[in-house]
Amino acid sequence: MNLKKRIEADFLEAFKSKQENVASTLRMIKAALKNKEIEQRKELKDEEVEKIIKGEIKKRRDSIIEYKKGERNDLVKKEEEEIDILNSYLPEELSDKEIEKIIDKVVKKLGEVSQGDFGRVMGEVMKAVAGRANGDRVSEMVQKKLSARG
Repeated sequence: MNLKKRIEADFLEAFKSKQENVASTLRMIKAALKNKEIEQRKELKDEEVEKIIKGEIKKRRDSIIEYKKGERNDLVKKEEEEIDILNSYLPEELSDKEIEKIIDKVVKKLGEVSQGDFGRVMGEVMKAVAGRANGDRVSEMVQKKLSARG
């Protein structure tokens, strides 16, 4: 079953069992997928669906930052629950150790690198992780690795 069909089936199940938060989150992602299909005039592939889900997760993370500034813990909790729901449709993220191995391989491949090569290193690492890790997390790890090298 492809990802879009799985989302639709889970939405129906959540709706029937009155899981309102799950149903509303899946309804929202279904609408985002439908809008993208209309825009592109074609059926979305699983990779495209994953990209849209990641975009929705990023929106929620940004919202959480703003809600925390406004001390709206109720909304922070709601956004975190939605992120958990959306994450269940994405492949498992790489562990820190796996990301470090990839960074080490890239640094070795590129040869002598310094802080000034951050962009090159980051580009290669992001290609290698292929969406299986959050960019901010990878960026932080690359920064640490390059600063440790001097």
